[in-house]
Amino acid sequence: MLPNLLFDFGGVIIDIDYDLTPAAFRRLSRAGSTVEYSQASQAELFDLLETGKISAAEFRDGLRGLYDLDATDDEIDAAWHALLLDVPAERLALIGELRRAGHATALLSNTNALHITEINRRLAQQYGFKNGIADCLDRVFYSQEVGHRKPGEEIFYHALREMNWQPADTLFIEDSPQHIATARRLGLRVLHLAPPLTLTTALPEALRVFPQEFIGFPTHPTA
Repeated sequence: MLPNLLFDFGGVIIDIDYDLTPAAFRRLSRAGSTVEYSQASQAELFDLLETGKISAAEFRDGLRGLYDLDATDDEIDAAWHALLLDVPAERLALIGELRRAGHATALLSNTNALHITEINRRLAQQYGFKNGIADCLDRVFYSQEVGHRKPGEEIFYHALREMNWQPADTLFIEDSPQHIATARRLGLRVLHLAPPLTLTTALPEALRVFPQEFIGFPTHPTA
């Protein structure tokens, strides 16, 4: 039995620089305010956007009020998208190879309508994708649509239930330690892509050392 593969998006498939967005917002702030947004934690406003509880317009107005932004909608969107970098072709190729080999695949991402639209636009432009990253995977689960976000347990349960996957048969590939901690607690196998590890270097190596029937499958494959 081949392991199911549950991928994070940012920092795993798409390159991310979390410092770029706060820096861009600071330049738009009349008070030079620091936006509370990082890989480890973020202000409630971002949680609300990523769980679909506020609209893009409410998000922009919230940013203007909280951080004294003097900016148009387009300027705010550009700052919000600043953290999004490239989706390397070799990562998409690897996912394709693994699917053809028989691995079931899904995406589990904390994201929002603005980023989804922007990433889909880039993937259509660069790779001709019609449905964004969904063209490369069996299913995608966005926090924006599920109504929950990592590191909460609910979004993990949702994905496992929808895919009819067992935690012990599933390898979760993620770059954020707090999300790895939840996955471990729920019994998923984990591959923590801490720098300098990348998907194309670490995942094939991890899969090579895992027996196909999970006999002796290590709980912490990167240890």
